[in-house]
Amino acid sequence: NNTNVPDFILMGLTDSEEIQLALFIIFLLIHLITVLGNVGMILIIRLDPQLHTPMYFFLTHLSFIDLSYSTVIIPKTLANLLTSNYISFRGCFTQMFFFVFLGTAECCLLSSMAYDRYVAICCPLHYPVTMSKRLCHALVTGPYMIGFIDSFVNVVCMSRLHFCKSNVIHHFFCDTSPILALSCTDTYNIEIMIYIIAGSTLMVSLITISASYMSILSTILKINSTSGKQKAFSTCASHLLGVTIFYGTMIFTYLKPRKSYSLGRNQVASVFYTIVIPMLNPLIYSLRNKEVKNALIRVMQRIRYFLDL
Repeated sequence: NNTNVPDFILMGLTDSEEIQLALFIIFLLIHLITVLGNVGMILIIRLDPQLHTPMYFFLTHLSFIDLSYSTVIIPKTLANLLTSNYISFRGCFTQMFFFVFLGTAECCLLSSMAYDRYVAICCPLHYPVTMSKRLCHALVTGPYMIGFIDSFVNVVCMSRLHFCKSNVIHHFFCDTSPILALSCTDTYNIEIMIYIIAGSTLMVSLITISASYMSILSTILKINSTSGKQKAFSTCASHLLGVTIFYGTMIFTYLKPRKSYSLGRNQVASVFYTIVIPMLNPLIYSLRNKEVKNALIRVMQRIRYFLDL
């Protein structure tokens, strides 16, 4: 802890009390939908035996990460919109640790899900053998381990900075770029290290996803029947949409030098991937998925049956 700053001040999204109240209501509703959607998705998958497959095993962990991701950011943001916008030095770095950890884990988990779709479409006869329980657990454990290492290195590097001037973070949560901007020492080497680690993680995940979907597209184009093509594409359409939204905002926000950092644009992008995307994912994977809809009906019928007893 190389700082003369006992705590930080999060500037938030606006100074207007009217807009703050409106944002509080909007973010609260989004958070409630996020919690209900992701907890509901986890429960449906757990309670319905027909969804005990590798794809839904990964989806359970995606919902868990989105739920945790949202919980790390939104409660503190809601508190700042109504009351004090102070956050302790330790609290700030704790929030940043879990933010980077969960963001990296989701990034890698999406590539694991892409590989699962590749095996399901390109090698359907070998799918039960290839996607064994052992491999599925490895493809889930890996993202959490990579996320932890990435986040640990990030926080250790950032904690060595000197913060002896301003303690005002021009953001609504403790993110890397605005905290780097507060340092009164040279941050070039730390920036390079952080961007290399984050960039390599992002690029490896993108390459994995791109290679998987190129093979998937090639296989789909070889299918003769239109119904067969539609069925094959429908199994990965939700994942492809989720990947596009998540990676699009991540690349826009982080894969650029700090000199091009724009507070307004980055805050809008940050709201999208920290608050909106965790709410959208369960909707994307459920509304476009007949298996989840049918599972929900079966679970509701089961609950109604037990209530009637």
